[in-house]
Amino acid sequence: MADAKVIPFDDDRPRRRIPRRVRAVPAAEPVVEPPAAPEPAPEPAPGDSWDRRIAGGLAFLRRRVTGDYEVDDFGYDKELTDQVLMSLMRPLYDKYFRVEVKGIENIPAEGGALIVANHSGTLPLDGLMLQVAVHDHHPAERHLRLLAADLVFMLPVVNELARKAGHTLACAEDAQRLLEAGELVGVMPEGFKGIGKPFGDRYKLQRFGRGGFVSTALRAGTPIVPCSIVGAEEIYPMVGNAKTLARLLGVPYFPITPTFPWLGPLGAVPLPTKWTIQFGEPIPTDGYAAEAAEDPMLMFNLTDQVREQIQHTLYKLLVQRRSVFF
Repeated sequence: MADAKVIPFDDDRPRRRIPRRVRAVPAAEPVVEPPAAPEPAPEPAPGDSWDRRIAGGLAFLRRRVTGDYEVDDFGYDKELTDQVLMSLMRPLYDKYFRVEVKGIENIPAEGGALIVANHSGTLPLDGLMLQVAVHDHHPAERHLRLLAADLVFMLPVVNELARKAGHTLACAEDAQRLLEAGELVGVMPEGFKGIGKPFGDRYKLQRFGRGGFVSTALRAGTPIVPCSIVGAEEIYPMVGNAKTLARLLGVPYFPITPTFPWLGPLGAVPLPTKWTIQFGEPIPTDGYAAEAAEDPMLMFNLTDQVREQIQHTLYKLLVQRRSVFF
């Protein structure tokens, strides 16, 4: 019998190992935490806001009492206009007439310019609303210096307020000084012919005079910005004019409306019409020669161009208007 082969259990020889397949585990992506949201700034307490207003008001009164404020050569008081006069006109502008402004970008950001607008409404509220429109809607918050009639500066209280608000006499010398100083100047060439015209002639431009405003713009080399105002014609529908009474009082006209003088002081409340103020494309004047301001034909042509542009825009706005009051 052949010898049997014995395999010992405690064999010390190295055994062959079968390698195991190890599954690779992808490295975990780093977790990026989102940046913490900035904490909202604490809102000022209602008391703090009132404290600041009271402190500002007291400081304003102190400067008024001590005379520590500035006015220019025309009597314009910028601080009083910004903090008081504009604040008084703004509710009438925003809430009562609900003025809509178009084309404000046509007013230059700096330098002089002459804004020429139509005039209407029996009382010159359109000039005041135009002043608020320019200041509140222009990105540079520019101030409009209106040229007013002599009658404005003959009235006791109105005279002082008009000077403080930046208005001045409608004369070529004052207008040219303001334009050359880089100011915005507003003029309404229709004058009393526009503001006191009958209701049946509403939105029909009256004569623009002899073109003195064009001559002033040519001398100063500043652009002319036509402006059309819709809504002011209906605030006091003028159905009659008591000419005899007007002569006795020394005023250009004495209006008779459906409510005045029949309702007394209540009849002087304007109707709450909806207004639109649109500024047209500026007409440059700096390309003309120095003697152009003495050329009557050129002044006539430019005056007619401004007038026609304002009249055309008025008709366009009237077609677009839904209602007198809305």
